[in-house]
Amino acid sequence: MPAGPRLSAEERALWARVAATVTPLDGRGAAPGDASPSSPFAPSEVEGSRGAQPRPLAPLENPSRPRSTRTEVRPPTDTLDGGWDRRLRQGSVAPERTIDLHGHTLVSAQSALEHALARAVADDVRVLVVITGKPPKPEAKGRGLIRASIGDWLGTSGYRDRIAAVRHAHPRHGGSGALYLILRRRRGA
Repeated sequence: MPAGPRLSAEERALWARVAATVTPLDGRGAAPGDASPSSPFAPSEVEGSRGAQPRPLAPLENPSRPRSTRTEVRPPTDTLDGGWDRRLRQGSVAPERTIDLHGHTLVSAQSALEHALARAVADDVRVLVVITGKPPKPEAKGRGLIRASIGDWLGTSGYRDRIAAVRHAHPRHGGSGALYLILRRRRGA
């Protein structure tokens, strides 16, 4: 008998969940852990049958509820080593460019940030300081929207693959009102 299709871990878990709800007809079922001759799935292929305790499974999705069409925004990956972090904390890294987003609307700030990133990438800049302003106080409603949006903007930027890390700036470069964008060098440069 052919072994049947190879299943992913998720499919095996789903199959184990379905198989657990089946009751044998006329008492002809196999003992727990035995492979049914008519089943293409050996017990070793079903999750949790290797002697380990099976993990509890999450409930199945409700097919009548529409799935979200919003795509997940991932922030740039963080790829700095300890030396970089130490120098940034000490303020010994001199930024090559600075962009100040004070006085911008959300739309113009995003556009200015994208333009500054484009210029920095073209000129192979390594450290860009983005001045956003200090975080708002809790009682200040409607303040700090640019700062709150920076992560989303960088995650959806066309240059997100060139951003190695985002860090809070040292006080001499703006402190809590600014961020360092550390950009990757061009390949072969």
